[in-house]
Amino acid sequence: MHPGAIAAQTPDKPAVIMAGSGRVVTYRELDEESNRLAHLFRSAGLRPGDHIAFMLENHPLFLAIAWAAHRSGLYYTAISSRLQAEELAYIVDNCEAQVFITSAGLAEVAASIGRATPRVRLRLMLDGTAPGFASYEEAVAAHPVTPIPDEVQGADMLYSSGTTGRPKGVKPPLSGARLEEPGPLYQLITFLFSPSADSVYLSPAPLYHAAPLRYCMTFQRLGATVVVMERFDPEQALAAIEEHRVTHSQWVPTMFIKMLKLPEPVRASYDLSSLRCAVHAAAPCPVPVKEAMMDWWGPIVHEYYAGTEGNGFCTWAPRTGSPTRAPSAAPCSARCTSATRWARSCPRASTASCTSPTGPPSSTTATPTRPGPPATPRAAAGPPSATSATSTRRASSTSPTAART
Repeated sequence: MHPGAIAAQTPDKPAVIMAGSGRVVTYRELDEESNRLAHLFRSAGLRPGDHIAFMLENHPLFLAIAWAAHRSGLYYTAISSRLQAEELAYIVDNCEAQVFITSAGLAEVAASIGRATPRVRLRLMLDGTAPGFASYEEAVAAHPVTPIPDEVQGADMLYSSGTTGRPKGVKPPLSGARLEEPGPLYQLITFLFSPSADSVYLSPAPLYHAAPLRYCMTFQRLGATVVVMERFDPEQALAAIEEHRVTHSQWVPTMFIKMLKLPEPVRASYDLSSLRCAVHAAAPCPVPVKEAMMDWWGPIVHEYYAGTEGNGFCTWAPRTGSPTRAPSAAPCSARCTSATRWARSCPRASTASCTSPTGPPSSTTATPTRPGPPATPRAAAGPPSATSATSTRRASSTSPTAART
């Protein structure tokens, strides 16, 4: 499935709800917007395998732009909205983007990178204009809402945080698959977390990160509704769960910590009974924090470890019917390789493991470092040790650095 197929069945169903403003983007609007932009890409001369980049806050049209590139067979790089001009210019130029899209809210930094990004042929700005940028709204309005005739799947090319050097882009090979083919990530997420068209997914994090972007697009393949927070606030997150009857969500441990700091009467005042799956990732969760979350939310807290470069994926989940106390909630686990294979693993988290990729290599060179010690049982459910990997983009002349999501 994909937004076009969903729009044909349920055109008025919300594809995106902005938690703060309440703005709704229906599946018809998502499909038509992404189609218009896909036509614009073709009219600008972009063909499958070419590249665009965009730097946006959590904007109502963020996912429409990603879908436009994806259905055009393009590589698309979502860039942090918190970067400085030099960092932004480096990524836009390094990924070889021919189109760059941003918003008026980020005009000051975006407008300063023109000379440093000579490959960019088309610059578009949402919600206003700035020197060197054309109006996004005016540019797409001239194009039809029907699909382009040569739809084919593209792929994201996301960058590491660059904490030990320049950011490194992770460029997977294009599959050449038809748009309706779900792909391995869809199969993995549906296997692990059992979403459906009736699901409501809450994304409290910036959409330019790997997990929020990929999870949102996967849930939209199902026809689910995605609720996007403009920015994270602990109490507003609870209010969004109650108001929109959220069933699935994805967090980082610091968000758990901030929600736990809310006064007990505040936490207890929100109805969270709709929530069936809460996934956390990006960093190990302290054992007391995870215990407190399981005491509060019950046995729905999942965790996983993965990398933008797709060098492995490990996940732990409470058994169905387990007590909420973490020491008693013996988790089961799933194991996969580069999100291309999955299988049930052993009944205890201590025996779960990550494996090296066996599928087609991406345009990064992944060199495993010495693996960490194997995970061992803990008195309370907490994250085991994980291996790390270094990754560099072949086109980059900078030194290797650890890729992070």
